[in-house]
Amino acid sequence: MRKSIAAVIVTYNRAEKLSKVLDSVLSQRTPVDAIYVIDNASTDHTQQIVASKNSTLITHIVLATNVGGAGGFHAGIKAAYEDSYDYLWIMDDDGYPNPEALGVLYNSLETFQELHHWKPTFACSGVRWVDNDLCEMNTPTPVWDWPRFYSPKLPVFLVSSCSFVSVLIPAWAVKKHGLPLKEYFIWYDDAEYTQRLSASYPGLFCPQSVVTHDTPENKGVNYSLVTRENLWKFKYGARNEASHRYHHAGRLSFISFILRVRRELTSGKVPRALRYEVYKAIFSGIGFNPKIEYV
Repeated sequence: MRKSIAAVIVTYNRAEKLSKVLDSVLSQRTPVDAIYVIDNASTDHTQQIVASKNSTLITHIVLATNVGGAGGFHAGIKAAYEDSYDYLWIMDDDGYPNPEALGVLYNSLETFQELHHWKPTFACSGVRWVDNDLCEMNTPTPVWDWPRFYSPKLPVFLVSSCSFVSVLIPAWAVKKHGLPLKEYFIWYDDAEYTQRLSASYPGLFCPQSVVTHDTPENKGVNYSLVTRENLWKFKYGARNEASHRYHHAGRLSFISFILRVRRELTSGKVPRALRYEVYKAIFSGIGFNPKIEYV
């Protein structure tokens, strides 16, 4: 008997893209049992788009304020877990999974446990950009023995972290490791959370589960790209990653992060005033250490 699966989608003012995500989720060959749309107080026609799907599977949760992707995933994972679903399929509002995406993730987790008697803490998709190139922003982090269990029967690789574009998480892992840190607001919340899950056992990267990430351009999170317009995002990312490294990964990890950011800022010839803002955000991470909420 197949275990129950709930999709959790966090959205903010992307009604048209959300419509495509919902169509993709509703068209999965392995069907979901529920869909939670966590709406970060959108001001566009998101509500009309959700209603237009006319699906009893969808629960539309409108938050009072915009709490960012981190706060949205915190709320969505908590709601789906409390409704007793076995697996939670986490995704952004601009990622379109192909019809086999969920089935590959689910079968990979179940088959891996049957074959190897280990319990991976998540399974993530191969993320492609709109031109079908690999999406630089969403490359999972491999562990040292990443190809250890690869086989034609089960073509998966072990990873320690991934993005929230498309990742399937068993409920037991949520119970054991808690919820994402809502205080992060945006950026690095997915990396921190999946690294935390990996403390039990690594996740699975499933390249045959494909999702298209509809971002404006195919660029990773590189501090050489900081501009006045996107500075606010990089400041959140710098603070959050610095906090995780300083408090949970060790001082050497924190120092290596500073050196990497400095190198990238320098190579991108980012203006001095913007560099100062990024460095200030990094050092604010020393006094920023939000606590995990458990379900």
